[in-house]
Amino acid sequence: MKRLLAIELQKIWMNRASRVLTLTYFIVLSLIALIASIEFDFGPFHFDASQQGIFNFPYIWHLNSFIGALPKIFLALVIVSMMANEYSYGTLKQNLIDGMSKQEFVLSKFLTVLVFALVSTVFIFMISLILGLLYSTYDEAGIIFSQMDYLLALFVKLVGFFSFCLFLGVLIKRSAFAVGFLFVWYLIEKIGYGISGKFIFNDFEGTYNYFFKYLPLESMSNLIIEPFTRLDLIQSIGNQVGVIEPKIYSVDYSMVFTVLCWSALFVWGSYAIIRKRDL
Repeated sequence: MKRLLAIELQKIWMNRASRVLTLTYFIVLSLIALIASIEFDFGPFHFDASQQGIFNFPYIWHLNSFIGALPKIFLALVIVSMMANEYSYGTLKQNLIDGMSKQEFVLSKFLTVLVFALVSTVFIFMISLILGLLYSTYDEAGIIFSQMDYLLALFVKLVGFFSFCLFLGVLIKRSAFAVGFLFVWYLIEKIGYGISGKFIFNDFEGTYNYFFKYLPLESMSNLIIEPFTRLDLIQSIGNQVGVIEPKIYSVDYSMVFTVLCWSALFVWGSYAIIRKRDL
């Protein structure tokens, strides 16, 4: 497996566009640290991001896991272009001629997906730990290392999303069209939910809970609930104006299982397409 992974990472690093996208992704993740420097005055109100509790343990695991998943489109572009290049440059056929099986080929791509997701998660862990140790008002080990399942949710979310991108890259062969279809699928999920909830079932909550929350992109989104309304400042403002609705912010392990199932299905689908396709 090390050989397969080394081949894939070398292909990515030797491709200038993929190299730039990968570096850009990790640079964007690094900018999370700059949030600590946000400070401004609004009339008599002084805002200092580092003093608002956003870097307190264990909240920081939630916040940074949510933010860390936002720029994943950069690596998604790397993954779909990785597959597109295999077809465009004929390296897929050449790899098979050189003795690599179709199963090994798909495994090499999935190993790349796992490495991207794991390195991203570890990167977020390091940034969060450093910022938390610098700015958190809590330093007890029990608090620092609590609620770290948000990092697990981040890892699963990235694996699911990248596996979906891999499947689209295998299916469509062209990176631009694959990314376009990803956006179209997002619209299908959202518009389908709106139409069915309004005109078919006449029940948005029931329709969502029994069907739509299990769709690929929606289930990935449900892994990490937005953390901003969890802040004490936002909670107090919301309670005063009556706009805060109660939420469950913990990781939903039924969604973890759902995304893992989708990931397995996407990888299997990629292999099934390559196995049957005339290359």
